[in-house]
Amino acid sequence: MAPKAPLLNTLSLKGIEIAPSQVWGAIRIVPLLRRNVRGDLRLAKRDYNEDLTVVSLPDKTVYTSYVPHGLVLSWNEEGQPVAAKGSQLGTDGKRFHAGPASVRVLSRMAKREARNQLRFLPLHLAMEGFLSLFFSGPDIAWSEYSKQALSQGLSPRTEWSVSGQAIQGLADALRVFEIHEHQVGMLMFVSEALASAFITPTPEDYRLLHSSLLQDFYGELLYQYGIYGGTVPMQSQVDESKVETLADLRDAIATLRQDWADFQGLMASDLLQRPIESKRIYTAGPFTLQRFITDLQLKSENHIGEAIVRQDGQLEYLKTYRLSAGQARRAYLLSQLAAQGWNIERTALSMNETLENFIYRLEKAGFGYLINNLVREQARKARRRD
Repeated sequence: MAPKAPLLNTLSLKGIEIAPSQVWGAIRIVPLLRRNVRGDLRLAKRDYNEDLTVVSLPDKTVYTSYVPHGLVLSWNEEGQPVAAKGSQLGTDGKRFHAGPASVRVLSRMAKREARNQLRFLPLHLAMEGFLSLFFSGPDIAWSEYSKQALSQGLSPRTEWSVSGQAIQGLADALRVFEIHEHQVGMLMFVSEALASAFITPTPEDYRLLHSSLLQDFYGELLYQYGIYGGTVPMQSQVDESKVETLADLRDAIATLRQDWADFQGLMASDLLQRPIESKRIYTAGPFTLQRFITDLQLKSENHIGEAIVRQDGQLEYLKTYRLSAGQARRAYLLSQLAAQGWNIERTALSMNETLENFIYRLEKAGFGYLINNLVREQARKARRRD
């Protein structure tokens, strides 16, 4: 049996070229090019037209969101070119009407449909993993927790985001920007903040999915950046005094392009080469579909995402979502609780916090329902005294 593709511990653009960016208002898109396209892995889009999608999960819970489309993965285990298959709707779930709204019910975030075909829900696969972090809550019935926390854990766990259509200038940017011949992806910045990264296996897949970036969801901070922020084009030019021949001009332009690529890669350094924690979702022949989260740092950008990796470690597919400060803070607090066995006093001590202040932080983060009312009231009184 062939070895499985590795689980990622960092993200690298090995084998992918960073091209000069294009700017429209607050939107900067950095094209990503792949010169060596193998063609044995393809992605295609499957559109859904429902107002709401409910996905049943193996642990008997459900994930509910607006899901505009799924992606269909097709592959060949012998390395031969394969055709993309995704437009056929087939029997992908069931459709219901709930008054004026329509609802689609799907089974699993990633579902095998044929021998070499897999349907998965882009970004929602990553978000479901984020929502399920520490979902079961405390394993020990600590007296500080509410009955709901002890019986149901964090259920229900919710987050909200905005559609790409709400980010000012994004629709125009996607419409007017040039798509390069070898382009397989992009880095998107809003007011110079990294919004997302997207990579596909082939240029044909990217052309098909380019406009779907408008249907993705993004953090509310990027929505605000789109309204109030701006983008300053990079100032860079050829030194004419050093150009005497066409060869000199070619060398100068090559240097300029490399400087652009290095700078744009540096702009994405909070995602690229950042430590990540990955989980294998599905093994598709020589490829592995996995989701990940960067190590949580409250003073840096934090991202979740999905990737498909080849056996040799080459990145074939990538889609990321930048967590808002609030989302990162909630995940961080839960991770600290889990690391201390959900003992609240021990967690507060490990974070150099008083118990009262730590409970206050939990309440501000939206987790007040995990703590019983008596403990919350005692914490409030202690804070007032202080």
